[in-house]
Amino acid sequence: MKYENITPGIFVDRPNRFIAHVKVAGRTETVHVKNTGRCRELLLPGAEVWLTAPGTAGRKTRYDLVTVRKDNGLLINMDSQAPNAVVKEWLERQEYDRIVPEYPYGDSRIDFYLRQGNEQTLMEVKGCTLERDGIGYFPDAPTERGVKHLRELAKAVQEGYRAILAFAIQMDGIHEVRPNVQTHPEFGTAWQEAAAGGVEVLFLPCHVEPDALTVLG
Repeated sequence: MKYENITPGIFVDRPNRFIAHVKVAGRTETVHVKNTGRCRELLLPGAEVWLTAPGTAGRKTRYDLVTVRKDNGLLINMDSQAPNAVVKEWLERQEYDRIVPEYPYGDSRIDFYLRQGNEQTLMEVKGCTLERDGIGYFPDAPTERGVKHLRELAKAVQEGYRAILAFAIQMDGIHEVRPNVQTHPEFGTAWQEAAAGGVEVLFLPCHVEPDALTVLG
């Protein structure tokens, strides 16, 4: 997954979860943050960031903030739309007969329905941007939606589907994701129950460039 254009900048502050102020070529720009999570360990004053300019008509901001360099040097893609896009590219290189994004199931829309022969799979994709001591954690903010999706996947297993919770790890060198029970204990419990019920957990390590995100395997 590659961004068509990229502009470097220096992070200043984040007045709310939707916008940030970034210095670009000597001037301060108000930019859209493509991640509503907390990202407190990423968006620190003075951090290197990279922006895209989609050029969509009627936008209030010119740029989207998509990539940041953490204070430990790790380059992190924090675009919340990137995981589904990059996983879709990866799935299309696999041997599935059918791939359906945004598949209605129960009271949710599951990210992907997959068919391979007679096997039907439901896959929910999450992006991981939170790293501690070489381990990825999810979520970085409470997610009732995430809990709901885990319960839907567990239900799908009972109905004969293969069900997968897939993590696109939006940074290099991280190969494992654990539930962030400090932030959302309920998500950790739902993860444990779903795994015990047959939901598979898939870690997808990625390579990050300021203008690209690629699943490695």
